[in-house]
Amino acid sequence: MCGLLAGAALTGAAPAGAAPVGAAPAGSVEAETKRTTALAPGLEYQLLDVLGVKGPVRAHVLSVDLTDPRVHLGLLYPGAVAARATVSEFATAEGATAGVNGDFFNITEAQHPGVEATGASVGPAIAGGRALKAAVPNGQRFGPALPPGTTTEDVIGVGRDRRARVERLSLDGSVTTPEAELPLGGLNQYALPVGSVGAFTDDWGSASRVRATCGTDTERAAPCSTDTYEVTVRHGRVVSTADAPGSGQILRGTTVLVGREAGAQELRKFHIGEPVRITHRLRNTTSPIPLQLAVGGYPVLHDGQPLPGLDTRTAAVRTAAGIADDGRRVLLLALDGSPEYRTGLTVAEIAQVMLGLGAEHALNLDGGGSTTLVARTPDGVTPLNHPSTGSERPVPNGIGVFTGP
Repeated sequence: MCGLLAGAALTGAAPAGAAPVGAAPAGSVEAETKRTTALAPGLEYQLLDVLGVKGPVRAHVLSVDLTDPRVHLGLLYPGAVAARATVSEFATAEGATAGVNGDFFNITEAQHPGVEATGASVGPAIAGGRALKAAVPNGQRFGPALPPGTTTEDVIGVGRDRRARVERLSLDGSVTTPEAELPLGGLNQYALPVGSVGAFTDDWGSASRVRATCGTDTERAAPCSTDTYEVTVRHGRVVSTADAPGSGQILRGTTVLVGREAGAQELRKFHIGEPVRITHRLRNTTSPIPLQLAVGGYPVLHDGQPLPGLDTRTAAVRTAAGIADDGRRVLLLALDGSPEYRTGLTVAEIAQVMLGLGAEHALNLDGGGSTTLVARTPDGVTPLNHPSTGSERPVPNGIGVFTGP
């Protein structure tokens, strides 16, 4: 699985900015470039051996040159926010040349017996310039504790200018009736802020919406709310109401509003046939350039410096995405999960490895059994790393590399 791709040319040099053979990136980790392979125009695959604090680790890296017009990045996802598939299935279905898994996600609901895990991701997601979902509250996320000053709204993305950047995407939205205007607290999220109203569109899928009313803004395990209400709006008018969130595919032209606590009390004022206007968008907080792609993650590097407070103790198989050359190059890294390398790296070590590869900014993505890096071969799309569970885990999204002539 880690061999060179059939037909690919082997080159002797590492991508610009990567650690040279036998050299160590900045910090305490040592990395050795084993080989570099050109997979397609603007896309190189690099195999690294890294010595971490817990032992040797193998890393698989894709270097994507966004200055090459024949290559671009896109969001891999199964057509619905609350659904999952493997990265190989994503890449095969969408025609990607390569890709990695993406954001952390609502993988289990052991804390809320009887409540369905949605499989939806933590952070915002944008595909083809279209906002699919917003971020859950910080206290509702899955994954390592966030570094100080970061939030679930942080994403890695690529703008219309073909430059990659780390952004923060906040939700701007409202629900307006002839009597009132309510702020929108969520868009296709598995967890809504306490007291808010969230919108679910046909992008959500068919999963139950009950999970959106469980937990609190600071405690994911808190009980589900007992004060909830749901309003279905079709073509701008209320068509039905319910005392609890439902499930099932949402039709195009339909939005389901889910309220909890104060939000539920406001939705109870709605009546059948009432006109309702719902607006929503994801707003950049640092750059005015709209993003074509966005996927959430855990920030580890900013302006060439590791963030303070990164964990130095817990090693694991991990996935990361970095930005180099002032947004002109993207680095996608996945650690190998085979038994001889499964000890992995700490979050602090991942930051150092990405820094050594030339990244100025980087996010840690979902890891463990989710960590997967795939590429297209003459025999089809296949993982280049060994997933730590022995086979690919279905995930909600990923970052795809698309190439053309």
